[in-house]
Amino acid sequence: MNRAIGIDLGTSNTVAAVVENGRARILPNGEGERLTPSVYAETGDGRRLVGMPAKQRLATGSGDAVASVKRLMGSGRSVMVRGAPRSPREISAAILRQVKADAERELGGPVARAVITVPAYFHHAAREATREAGRMAGFEVLRIISEPTAAALAYGLHRQDLSTVLVWDLGGGTFDVSILELSEGFFEVRAVCGDNRLGGDDWDRRFADHVASRVKAECGVDILGNAQALAQVGMVCEGVKKQLSEKPVARLSLSALEIPLGEGASFEEVMARSVFEEATADLAGRLLPPTRQALSDAGLSVGGIDRVLLVGGATRMPGIRALAESFFQQQPYLKLNPDEVVAIGAAVQAGILTGQIKDVVLVDVTPLSLGIESQGGLFARIIPRNTTIPTSAQELFTTARDDQASMDLHVLQGEREMASDNISLGSFQLSGIPPLPRGQAHVEVSFSIDADGIVTVSAESLQTEEKAAISIDAMHALKAEEVSQALADADTCAQGDLERREQIEASTRAETLIRSVEALVDDPAASLPEDLGRALAAHVALCREVLAQGSALEIRSRCAALKAFLTTLTPDAKGALHETPVEHHAPFGQSGPGPRPR
Repeated sequence: MNRAIGIDLGTSNTVAAVVENGRARILPNGEGERLTPSVYAETGDGRRLVGMPAKQRLATGSGDAVASVKRLMGSGRSVMVRGAPRSPREISAAILRQVKADAERELGGPVARAVITVPAYFHHAAREATREAGRMAGFEVLRIISEPTAAALAYGLHRQDLSTVLVWDLGGGTFDVSILELSEGFFEVRAVCGDNRLGGDDWDRRFADHVASRVKAECGVDILGNAQALAQVGMVCEGVKKQLSEKPVARLSLSALEIPLGEGASFEEVMARSVFEEATADLAGRLLPPTRQALSDAGLSVGGIDRVLLVGGATRMPGIRALAESFFQQQPYLKLNPDEVVAIGAAVQAGILTGQIKDVVLVDVTPLSLGIESQGGLFARIIPRNTTIPTSAQELFTTARDDQASMDLHVLQGEREMASDNISLGSFQLSGIPPLPRGQAHVEVSFSIDADGIVTVSAESLQTEEKAAISIDAMHALKAEEVSQALADADTCAQGDLERREQIEASTRAETLIRSVEALVDDPAASLPEDLGRALAAHVALCREVLAQGSALEIRSRCAALKAFLTTLTPDAKGALHETPVEHHAPFGQSGPGPRPR
């Protein structure tokens, strides 16, 4: 039988699971281990290694092994292995290929289908790169789901009670916080937030830097300037960190390593947990802002959370658990294995999709708003963040100049008011728009997001039925760390962004009104009395004066005075005016389509 499995493709470790008889179990790898290190290596004789053999080579610092490539998924960047560039997608595919082989060995038959998890705050390009890695490994990827959502599936599969669950997922390379409602087999994601540049790896590096500074102070050796020595120290520090999760002190010794500390010199120290926590306190503090944002988005306070789940190996650190207990004012749920729960949930989702598990419905959300650039460089949201997926939405846009025959559509993801401050997903052009006066040609822009969080965008001229669409190119996306800053930047810049939007909208509406009035004054068919024409021209001159240097409030006030004067006109004259809401104007380009330079 062609089996379907769930895979947690982690930054530090990868785990696979399968559903059998309605229950999920972890699949051991070829070495009998439940966790496979997400490390890739190439040997001098052309062999490709994955897992523990590759991790052993990583410790040598020789440059033939790489780890933590998950952070680079969808970024367009490569890593060097033995002097040759390798894409994160290619390395992830190699890891998944090894997982597939191990699963087939364990299950005694072909495994061609999989559900693969990603951080909740992975953007479109990173999700698409993960799906492509799965395909390259030989899988039919049934679904890409968020890691916290998978954890909630594993937690709540057989529960009947209603509960609001918050998942703190701190893995090797990313941090996610998700809030879900669980009720009688119905799993609904209320809100997601996170930091794609924060994970257990950062605690390891910070600890290694601390030890390196101690070695330099005591032995006069600069480990930070020696890649091979730093790699070995990093491995030792990772082990000590794990010991400190079990006991308050641990012995750190570098005497067995091939590090030249000087004749007769050695470094040994009894490391206290408190020292480790002090050295990494600022990293722990970064967990709280995304948590507060998720609570705000869900419209909840800390008291509205029934259960807190800790997911990811890094949540084993006592300092993290203490922080969670203090912030949420409750003891976190610790009965789930934080290293395995995401893979279990992914297997549950695979079981749901293949019919092995009945009466369970999973509803996820999109983490960032989606839309296009509109007139004046504004961001026009079409699908707001935290919208339940799969979903689709449409909005009408108009031309921004007379006789405009084409429209450049710049697709964006983010939370800022100005297009240039958001993440560019790509651009495409719609041609064949009828040459009509400004604002009278109508174009419908459609966005859709499938269950994997993958975005497609299309546009159609409603008069000519000409159509165009975009296949989002993952290489146009920004680096993952920039996505994790989107909400923080939006919050910090909210007031300034709102003022800029109001100024641009007021100016654009004023321009539209002024053009309409000028067209009326110049139209012989309107037959305006001479004194009325002079009065209108005077009002227009005042509007243009305030438009050049006035505030949004002053512009709106002056335009209101002009509109009030227009109410004295005859019905025929008023009917000649045409004013289009600013939010329905899409920009036009003089050249081919392309993202606005950032």
